[in-house]
Amino acid sequence: MGRKYFGTDGVRGLVGEYPITPEFAMKLGYAAGKVLAAESKRGNGDHAAVLIGKDTRVSGYMLEAALQAGLNAAGVDVYLTGPLPTPGIAYLTRALRLSAGVVISASHNPYHDNGIKFFGAGGKKLADDVELAIEAAIDQVQPCVSPKRIGKSWRVDDAAGRYIEFCKSTFPNELDLRGLKLVVDCAHGATYDIAPHVFHELGAEVVKIGVTPNGYNINEDVGATHPETARKAVLAEGADFGISLDGDGDRLIMIDRDGTIVDGDQLLYALACYRQDKGTLGEGVVGTLMTNLGVENGLKARGIGFERAKVGDRYVLERLLANNWLVGGEGSGHLLCLDKHSTGDGIVSALQVLQALKESGKTLAQYCHDLVLSTQVLKNVHIAKGFDCHASELIKAAVSKAEMVMGSAGRVLLRPSGTEPVVRVMVEHTDATIAREWAEQIAKVVSSEANAE
Repeated sequence: MGRKYFGTDGVRGLVGEYPITPEFAMKLGYAAGKVLAAESKRGNGDHAAVLIGKDTRVSGYMLEAALQAGLNAAGVDVYLTGPLPTPGIAYLTRALRLSAGVVISASHNPYHDNGIKFFGAGGKKLADDVELAIEAAIDQVQPCVSPKRIGKSWRVDDAAGRYIEFCKSTFPNELDLRGLKLVVDCAHGATYDIAPHVFHELGAEVVKIGVTPNGYNINEDVGATHPETARKAVLAEGADFGISLDGDGDRLIMIDRDGTIVDGDQLLYALACYRQDKGTLGEGVVGTLMTNLGVENGLKARGIGFERAKVGDRYVLERLLANNWLVGGEGSGHLLCLDKHSTGDGIVSALQVLQALKESGKTLAQYCHDLVLSTQVLKNVHIAKGFDCHASELIKAAVSKAEMVMGSAGRVLLRPSGTEPVVRVMVEHTDATIAREWAEQIAKVVSSEANAE
C-alpha cells in the first residue's frame, strides 16, 4: 500500500505548506494517539504516554504545541524534552517505558523545512503497518475524548543529563579521551548543549563550533553537511580529530588530524575492521544501494559479509535485525551499532570510532589505508510524470552494456526519486573517467526515453 504522508523518515516538508502546518500536526497527533493507545500495553486504565522532542528550528515551537494538543485530545499523556537529538528521544522512549517517541526535526535540511517522525516503544522506528494505520486515521473524524480521558503533559527537566550519561555509558569504563583535542561541530542543532559535554566529561579537550542556535541557522555552513568548517578548525587548532554532527544528531562525519574528511562509508569500514579484530562484529555488515563499491570489496577481502539495503537508515536497521547483525550505515553518516543503541547516533558512533583509534593508536587514515574507494558519478535526469525507467528495453540495454564492459570494477544504479520527477543515474568505477563516460551515456538514454513524447 502506498504512503500518503510518511516518507522514509516520517513526514517532512516546507514549513507552512501542507502537511507541515499546525492544523495537520494536530490531526497527526490525534491519529497517532488513537493508534498508539490501541497498541499500548499499559493496564489499569492508564493512558498511553508519548515523548516529544525537537531540534532547534523556530518552527518547532508551533509544531510541538499542535502535536501535544492532538495527542492530549486523543487521551494520550505527553512528556516534553525541548531540544534533544533524535537518538536521545529514541533512548528516553525506551528508558522511560513509554508508548512512543516523536521527533520534530528535518535532520540535515535548512531551517525552513521541518518534519515529524516516530519511534516505537523499544526506541526503534515505527513498523510500516503502524505508520499506515496512523495515515488511515488522519482523514477520519477526530472527536476529542471525554474530559475525564484527556491526556496530561509534563516537562522532562533532566532529559539532556540522562542522555549525556547514556552516551558516556557506551564508552568503556577503563578508557578515557585524555590527551585528545577534538573539534566538535554541532550544526547549531539539537546536540549543541550535549555533545561537547559528552566528550569533555570523558577527558578530551573540546573546541566547540556550531553551538549558538537562533532558530534559523541550523545546518547553515556547519555540521555534517558542511564538514569543511570543522576541517578548517582542526587544522587551525592543531586538533587530533574533528566530529561533525547534523541538526538532529544522528549523522556523523569525521576529520582526521591532517584535515582529511572521512565520510560514513569510510567510518563504517573502520568500525567493521576494528570489531572484526576484537571479535565483536558478527558475520556481516549492512550498507545501502549507495554504499561505495570499494567498501563492499574491502569487507569481502577481509571475509566480512556485506548486504545492501534500500537507501535510508530504517532499511539498514531492518536488514540488520533480519540477519541478526550489529553494524551498518550509510555514506551520509548514519551509522548503527545495535549493541550500543537501537538507532543511528552521531555521538555514540563517534565514541565507537574514538575507542578504536584510542585502543589501536592508529589514525583514521591508517585504519582505512587499504580501502580503495571507487568514483561515484551521479546524474539527475528529469522525467515525465509516471515514467517507469525500469520498463524501458533501451535503458535496460544501455545498463547491461555498461555492466558488461565495466565488469566487477564498476556498477550502475537507477533510482527514481520519491520526492521529485527525476531518475538518479549513478555509475561507479575505480576509474573516474570511465564512471563519468558511462553516467553521461546512460543519462542521455534515460532522458531520451523519458521524454520521447
